[in-house]
Amino acid sequence: MDSPSRSSVIIIGAGVSGISAGKVLAENGIEDMIILEASDRIGGRIRKENFGGVSAELGAGWIAGVGGKESNPVWELASQSGLRTCFSDYSNARYNIYDRSGKIFPSGVAADSYKKAVDSAIEKLRSLEANLDGEVSEQPCSPKTPIELAIDFILHDFEMAEVEPISTYVDFGEREFLVADDRGYEHLLYKMAENFLFTSEGKILDNRLKLNKVVRELQHSRNGVVVKTEDGCVYEANYVILSASIGVLQSDLISFRPPLPRWKTEAIEKCDVMIYTKIFLKFPYKFWPCGPGKEFFIYAHERRGYYTFWQHMENAYPGSNILVVTLTNGESKRVEAQSDEETLEEAMGVLRDMFGPNIPNATDILVPRWWNNRFQRGSYSNYPIISDNQDVHYIKAPVGRIFFTGEHTSERFSGYVHGGYLAGIDTSKSLLEEMRKQKERKSESQAFLLEPLLALTGSLTLTQTEAVPSLHKCDIPTQLYLGGKVGLQEAIL
Repeated sequence: MDSPSRSSVIIIGAGVSGISAGKVLAENGIEDMIILEASDRIGGRIRKENFGGVSAELGAGWIAGVGGKESNPVWELASQSGLRTCFSDYSNARYNIYDRSGKIFPSGVAADSYKKAVDSAIEKLRSLEANLDGEVSEQPCSPKTPIELAIDFILHDFEMAEVEPISTYVDFGEREFLVADDRGYEHLLYKMAENFLFTSEGKILDNRLKLNKVVRELQHSRNGVVVKTEDGCVYEANYVILSASIGVLQSDLISFRPPLPRWKTEAIEKCDVMIYTKIFLKFPYKFWPCGPGKEFFIYAHERRGYYTFWQHMENAYPGSNILVVTLTNGESKRVEAQSDEETLEEAMGVLRDMFGPNIPNATDILVPRWWNNRFQRGSYSNYPIISDNQDVHYIKAPVGRIFFTGEHTSERFSGYVHGGYLAGIDTSKSLLEEMRKQKERKSESQAFLLEPLLALTGSLTLTQTEAVPSLHKCDIPTQLYLGGKVGLQEAIL
């Protein structure tokens, strides 16, 4: 068991926010930091796994927001690292919609259904705004037919920029690139970590990064923070940066002593958690259409979100013979609770609806389980369309010496990798500013204490006074700190 030792900062979580925060702290001279990571690897919700001979991105897979006037910082990191990416063109997905008999809906029908769905979403947004203002408005019709349900699913669970502008696309551009590199998306985190952690041959060997450390309790006071882990270790620090996901904050994994204030917990509970499950299927050969505009295709079913959105990996990894189907939220939870064999049977049933009964069986399947992962509890934050920006500020706001970071604390880019990256930078800068102010307050307090001491001694020389700031509370004459002078109590704590 590690013995307690006081650090300047403890960072909880080694995802993109934790690593970017650590980098900024190190660049500003904070070397005595510790990073506690619950799992056996860095990356958080950026995670790759070898599947079918390729690097499958189980979590974050795209760099979203490229090609605009302002450069996406994650795209810059990818370019500097030579990360291999592949452009994703979603524009034709709505015209590749299969019904249960394997026929593709005519493009005119698909276009009309899509326009209807967009108009309905806009009307729903206006209705929500009107209800908030106390007005009574007619609710838009809900999607009913399989094609309406499918388009509603891809519109709300994937795009949404069609309905309300998303800051990522407004600021950085509307193009998206799939990461298709054997080193994985996580390579960007390792490159960042190299700047401040000792690494060798791509492995982090720095003992300031502690893996398999599950934080279960945070004790915080005006004097610092005590962190207790599941294996019985205790760590002390002046400050903590907590980069746990919004799902973890909503769970009971980490307890706070004293408890977090009500304004904080209420804001955390208001934030929705999105579950996004990419299921990978390996086949002996490809049987699906390829070529321009065919990378994405959609299955229209009577149940919304039932194996709706599909992608082939031939553009990213030619010859891989891999399909990916994405489930979300309720369907994700349902699939996570059943066996992979059951999921494979369901997926094959859908594929045979689309491509006929004679297609080959998949030879392998990979099903991530983000919801049941107690270190994640979901994929990313999802603030309601109509929400009070004050909630984001409350979620981000520090509580004493605990600073909160993560993509859920990014007001403009929540839910995105660049949101997490920028949040880590922003939080560490806020902490550095607080440390600077604390140092100033300490200096002012010491100067305040020094004046009566000078008056009492009357004979201290300049060289003697330079040593006085090292005084502890026990060195100060009793009559001074019992005198009730303004500012004295802060000076002696």
